[in-house]
Amino acid sequence: MTLTELRYILALKETGHFGKAAENCFVSQPTLSVAIKKLEDELGISLFERSRGQIQTTPVGEQVIRQAKIVLEQADHIRELANQGRDPLGTPLAIGAIHTVGPYLYPRCIPVIREFAPEMPLYIEENLTGTLRERLRSSKLDAIIVALPFNESDVVTQALYEEPFVVLLPNDHPLTKKAELQHEDLLNENVLLLGEGHCFRDQVMAACPGLRQTFANGDRLLQSVVEGSSLETLKHMVVSKLGITILPLSAAQVAPYGDGVLCTRPFANPPTRTVALAWRTSFPRHQAIDVISKAIKAAAPAFAANSSASAA
Repeated sequence: MTLTELRYILALKETGHFGKAAENCFVSQPTLSVAIKKLEDELGISLFERSRGQIQTTPVGEQVIRQAKIVLEQADHIRELANQGRDPLGTPLAIGAIHTVGPYLYPRCIPVIREFAPEMPLYIEENLTGTLRERLRSSKLDAIIVALPFNESDVVTQALYEEPFVVLLPNDHPLTKKAELQHEDLLNENVLLLGEGHCFRDQVMAACPGLRQTFANGDRLLQSVVEGSSLETLKHMVVSKLGITILPLSAAQVAPYGDGVLCTRPFANPPTRTVALAWRTSFPRHQAIDVISKAIKAAAPAFAANSSASAA
């Protein structure tokens, strides 16, 4: 029994497909299939039921896979301890961020990280909160940048900064005549939102309960709005005058669209989100976490100020 074989059965459990599991493990399908069969022969049990086009985990296979996750997490922890012993700021660090933070924070904080830890290679990615949560727990990521609340056992969270929401409008929209907007001002507007699964959508709905009620009542005006897959998509849709949208301040840069195209308006009582850093309690490279935290805190005021200036 090897750690590689344990990784193979986890990949097959997650994907339910030999080809996809092999692709995720960067091996050929025959290599993965032979290794899993070898493990089953060694244990004297069937971990999976194989039928045409379908893979099912057996009851005993479920138990083995649960234990395999624990074993692999402990093995990763041993590697992390070894890395820390060599140089906590000289080995790769994998960071993930939610889609509504990464594109706006990474360009600001990565140069600062380079200044603080020039020898530390970085791997960065963007994803949904649920995916980042799973990748953090499986040690595929060392730390993640999310919006609070974020509750996970054996995970530490540290609030980094507060960020207000603003409204993005076409420059000739009637609401631009107001210096500040009330939540009620949006109820008769086509408000463009991110699709289901994005935490920022949930935060906007929570901050503007009138929108939630309008959706619940089946208002045809709002339900006709096409949902976007990213904040940048929503911004392009506002440029096309398909509606207005609500953005975190860091994403409210309008200068790239030219003069007189877009503008922003603050809320009279602006809703906010708290952006936080999260990592496993067992992660031993505390110096690396400190570097990431300090870099983000140093970068956040800069991009907030720049976003505010460009959105004026």
